[in-house]
Amino acid sequence: MNPTAPNHPVHGHVTFLGAGPGDPGLLTLRAVEALAAADVLIADPQVLDVVRVHARAHVDMPAQTVTDESSKTAGVPALRDTANLVMTAARSGRRVVRAVLGDPGLDGHAADEMLSCATEGITFEVVPGVATAVGVPAYAGVPLRDGKGRADVRFVDARTASATCWAEVGASEVTAVVSTTLDSVVAAAAELVSAGRRPDTPMTVTVAGTTTRQRTWTATLGSLAQVLKAAKVLPSPDGGQPVIAVVGERSAAAQRDPLSWFESKPLFGWNVLVPRTKEQAASLSDQLRSYGAVPSEVPTIAVEPPRTPQQMERAVKGLVTGRYEWIAFTSVNAVKAVREKFEEYGLDARAFAGIKVAAVGEQTARSLVEFGVKPDLVPSGEQSAAGLLEDWPPYDPVFDPIDRVFLPRADIATETLVAGLIELGWEVDDVTAYRTVRASPPPAETREAIKGGGFDAVLFTSSSTVRNLVGIAGKPHNVTVIACIGPATAKTAEEHGLRVDVLSPEPSVHKLAEALADFGAARRDAALEAGDPVTRPSERRPGSRRRARS
Repeated sequence: MNPTAPNHPVHGHVTFLGAGPGDPGLLTLRAVEALAAADVLIADPQVLDVVRVHARAHVDMPAQTVTDESSKTAGVPALRDTANLVMTAARSGRRVVRAVLGDPGLDGHAADEMLSCATEGITFEVVPGVATAVGVPAYAGVPLRDGKGRADVRFVDARTASATCWAEVGASEVTAVVSTTLDSVVAAAAELVSAGRRPDTPMTVTVAGTTTRQRTWTATLGSLAQVLKAAKVLPSPDGGQPVIAVVGERSAAAQRDPLSWFESKPLFGWNVLVPRTKEQAASLSDQLRSYGAVPSEVPTIAVEPPRTPQQMERAVKGLVTGRYEWIAFTSVNAVKAVREKFEEYGLDARAFAGIKVAAVGEQTARSLVEFGVKPDLVPSGEQSAAGLLEDWPPYDPVFDPIDRVFLPRADIATETLVAGLIELGWEVDDVTAYRTVRASPPPAETREAIKGGGFDAVLFTSSSTVRNLVGIAGKPHNVTVIACIGPATAKTAEEHGLRVDVLSPEPSVHKLAEALADFGAARRDAALEAGDPVTRPSERRPGSRRRARS
C-alpha cells in the first residue's frame, strides 16, 4: 500500500442551486458560474430547460426519478431517487450541480439531500434562488405586505399542511401564501374559511408564474370556485399544475390590477414568428421578450458560397497587398464570408491593418469586433446602405492615397451603396461574397402553426422574407398579425394575399418590434375599455384565410 495515499475516498463537490420559479432571467450570476463548471447536472424537470443552456455542451445529465403513480401508468419507468443520483455522482469525484425549482431552502426536498452529503463527508454549497412563493406573487403584481408593512406573512404548503397549521392561519389575519395545485386550490380556500377566515377575504391564484404562460385570477375565498368556473378552468389532466395563492385582507390582492406589471406587457404571451436565423434575430428576439412575447426564429434563407470563388480570392489578396482604402460590410454574412476566406489563407484580423472598415448595423459591427476588428464607420442614423452613405466621406486625392473600396456582399444585394460610393468619387470592387438561397422548410409542427393560426404575429423584415416564408411554409393564418418593415415589404405581403396590420415608421427591425408592441398595447386597451377579456390574436380563429384589403 502506498503510505502517502489518503485513507478515505476522494469525493466531488455538490452545488445546491436555486433556479427560480421559471423565468430564465431570474438565475443569479453565481448560478450561471456554477452551471458552467459542472460535470454533472441533476435538475428538477420544471427548470431543466432554464439551467441546461448555461451548462457545458457535454455535461452529464443522468436520468431523473419518476415515482408518482400517474407517470407509472403512462409507461414511464421508475428510476433511482434524486438523492442517490447526487450521491453517486459526488462519490465519483465530479462536480455536481443539483438545480431545484425556486430556492433550495424553501422549495423541494434539497435539505434532505444536503444532510446526506454532510453525513458522508461530501462538501457542498448552496446558491440561493428566487423562491417560488416570493417570485410568483411579485410577477403577479401582489406585494405580500401593504404600504405600511403591517401584514405578517405565512407560507403554507397545502400538500403537507396539518390541521393545526390551517387552524392557525385561519384564525389570524396574516397574509397566507399557499402553494397548491389548480385542482386543489378551491379546497384550500374552503379549509381557510372552515378555520375562521371570512369568505370575503381577497385572494389571487397564479398559475405558471414568472413565465409567459402566467395567468392570475382575483377572487375571494368564498367566490373562487365561481371565478374559476366563469374562466372555464375546469378539471382536466393539467389540473394538477402548481399554483400560488395569496390570501389576506392586507395583501395587495384586492388592488392587483394597477400593479399587474408582467401580465400587462403589450405582447404578453404572444407567439411571434421571426423569419430569421437565431444569430440574425438575437437582439430582435431579446426586444420582443422585453414586451412579453415568445419569439420563434425560422430561417427563410440559407447562405452558400459564390458559384465561382476567383473574384473573392482576388479581392482578399488585394486587401492584403494594399489595393483598398476601405472595406464595407453590410451584413453578418459578409463578415463571415471574409473571415472564412482569411482562415483558408492563414490570415487573421491583423490583415486589416491600415484599412478603414465600415459596418451597417449593430449585429454586423458586433461580429467584426468578435473577429478582432473595430469598425471605423457605423451609420449615425438609419442602419442601412443609405444611412452609411450619409456619413461616408467623399474621395479626396490629397488625404486618400487609394481610391478603391472593397464591398463583399450577397448576390441579390441592391445597387444603392455601389452607386452612392461612385457618386462620392470612389472606385468600387463589388464582389459576390455569398449567395442567398431559399431555406429548407421548417418542421411540420411549425408549418402547421403558421397555417393554422398558432402564431399571434409575424415580423417581415424584407420582401424576400415574405416570398420565402410563404414558399417554404405557406401563408400565415388570417388571425395572425402581419407586421412589415416598410412599404415595399408591405406591398409584397399584400401581393401574396396578406393584410398588413402594422407598418414600421422607419426601416429598422427594432422600430418594427416597437410598432408591433404599440399595436398590442392599443389592442389590449381597447379590450379593457370595452369590458372584454384580453386575448391573444391566436385565441380567435375565424375559418377563412387572411386576404389583403381591396
